[in-house]
Amino acid sequence: MNNGLLQLEDYLHFLQIERQLANNTLISYKKDLTDYITHIFVTQQLHSLDEVERQHIITHLRKLKTDGKSPRSIARHISSIRSFHQFLLREKVTNQDPSIHLEIPQLDQKLPNFLTVEELNALLNAIDVSKAQGVRDLAMFELMYASGMRISECLNLNLEDLHLTMGFVRCFGKGGKERIIPLGGAATKACYKYLEEARPKLLKATERTEAIFINQRGKRLTRQGIWKLLKKHAVNAGIKKDITPHVLRHSFATHLIENGADLRAVQEMLGHADISTTQIYTHVSKTRLKEVYKKFHPRA
Repeated sequence: MNNGLLQLEDYLHFLQIERQLANNTLISYKKDLTDYITHIFVTQQLHSLDEVERQHIITHLRKLKTDGKSPRSIARHISSIRSFHQFLLREKVTNQDPSIHLEIPQLDQKLPNFLTVEELNALLNAIDVSKAQGVRDLAMFELMYASGMRISECLNLNLEDLHLTMGFVRCFGKGGKERIIPLGGAATKACYKYLEEARPKLLKATERTEAIFINQRGKRLTRQGIWKLLKKHAVNAGIKKDITPHVLRHSFATHLIENGADLRAVQEMLGHADISTTQIYTHVSKTRLKEVYKKFHPRA
């Protein structure tokens, strides 16, 4: 088993250095594959990864199902196992890939939550901009909705990444991939006001930071901080939906698709590696069209 764990460490190192995967993704791979290797060596009593056959993997997957793992979780395990065995074969650690004919089960796609344009306007209008924190919050949420950035990407923004006169923001997504996203007038105006009037008030004399969005102590805002702020403003706006920062990203993409934006352009702005990930928003748009039809057509 120790040998298997050593190969796993090599694989994780490959994912981190060569593929530049995010830490959360690496943690998921490590957990899935540690469970797999433990089951292969301890429960099924194999002595080498080269002994693994398709049936051994299926036995492990059945165990996951018995343990109550969801189809989505099992699909993720299969993906991890396939990728691991491909690496072992490529590195000549094993002579065959037992996962080659494993099929990932078809999953029902869960449509993402998003805000309507009316709800989004209510959220932004509910922010009290008479205080520096409110000016910051409005700029931050306008920017997230205008760009479709992930919360982590927004948190990591530095002053040099925001180019308001040229109308774009630069961010670094998964794997450190850079992308340039255009900004609209509302976000640009809100960010100008924040940088010129509110940020200097939040920045303490003893602090020096390049972070764009900072808290009352002059430190870079945290993920938990943004979650709390968004929840508070949603309550003030009377929004009943379970709202998270990712909902702003979903709203950005949904509204673009609904208004006829090109799918490839939306893919590029979101930073999706695969266009099939972006296509979920076309399903959201179609679902919304059906709702509108049922509500307003006299013979629906």
